[in-house]
This record gives sequence, C-alpha cells and structure tokens, in this order.
Amino acid sequence: MPETAAKPSKRATAAQKPKAKGKVAEQAVSAPKKMGAPKGSGSKYTEELSEQICDLVSNGVNLRKVCRMDGMPAWRTVYNWVLERPDFASRLARAREMGYDSLAEEALEISNTPVMGQKQVMGDSKTFTTVEDMLGHRKLQIETRLKLLAVWDPKRYGNKLELAGDPNNPIKIEAQVEADNFLATIMKNAELKRQVSANE
Repeated sequence: MPETAAKPSKRATAAQKPKAKGKVAEQAVSAPKKMGAPKGSGSKYTEELSEQICDLVSNGVNLRKVCRMDGMPAWRTVYNWVLERPDFASRLARAREMGYDSLAEEALEISNTPVMGQKQVMGDSKTFTTVEDMLGHRKLQIETRLKLLAVWDPKRYGNKLELAGDPNNPIKIEAQVEADNFLATIMKNAELKRQVSANE
C-alpha cells in the first residue's frame, strides 16, 4: 500500500506564508490620519487665509469641512484665532450669517429640483424596479437644513412662539385678587361703622 504524505496543519501553513512586504506592510503599520490637521502652511494667521475661510463659510460650507481642505488650518486653530482676534471673529460671524442664507436658498433649490432615481419594489414573486423622483431623500435634505437653521439662527429661521409682546410696549399682566378686594371692603365698612358710632 503506497504511503501518503501527511497534510500539514493549518498553523504550520500559516507560519510558512510569506509576510507582506512593501506598501502593503507599511499600510498595515501606519497610524490613521488625523482629521482636521493642517495639510499645508495654514497654521499661521494671514489676512489672505482668513478671507478664504470667511468666503467659503459665507457660501454655506461648514467650518469643519473648510479646515479639512488643503492648506487650511486645523479647526481648533481657527477657534483660537476667533478668541485672539476680534476683527476676525466679527468677520467670521457675518460670514456665518450669510452662510445660513445660502443654506436656506439651497433648501429652496432642492425643493424645486426633481432628482430621479431607481426604486426597487418587492412583489409576491418578482422584484420590480421603478424610476421616480426621490421625494423622501429630498425631504430629508430640506428638513435637515431647516432644523439646523432654526437652531443656529432662531430669530430669523426659528418657529419659536414668544409671548413677550412689543419691546416698546411689553405685555402687562394685571391680576386682581378677589380676597384683597373683599378685605378692602371689610375695612371700609368697619371705618364707616366707627364714624357712625363716634357721631352718636
């Protein structure tokens, strides 16, 4: 009977496998990239860089996304600039207000622009594919923008109901307590009785 070679164990074959070399090995060992870290010489404050940031923010690009772009400073660096430079802080605040308007206009544009897409409908025996306007996705995009605007700028975009009245003519609440009126009447009657008794 011919001899059969014994199959090597899984552990043995795993040990014999060559290790990854080159780029594959480097990718496995390398640490994940830090989000928001400066990719250029953007950590030093310059007027040109601050103008670029304000311009992007005024067009509705959120600050974290701006800070991920090449040559832009880290997000924390920009907030340090806000604390250290009042002029930049006021310009960034105005840019944000303009960005809110841009976001509102974007929501209006989404509502007026149909987006066609494919939708799969599961039947009893078959799956049908229909082409239709993606209303659910568009509604989510619009609602997300409007809810953020209501939080970020409640005076202009919020639905908050305030019972504050006109600042020049505030609401006054006048309450007359029945017990106070009753007590005043008793005191008045007692005074009248005292006067009558004194005259007798």
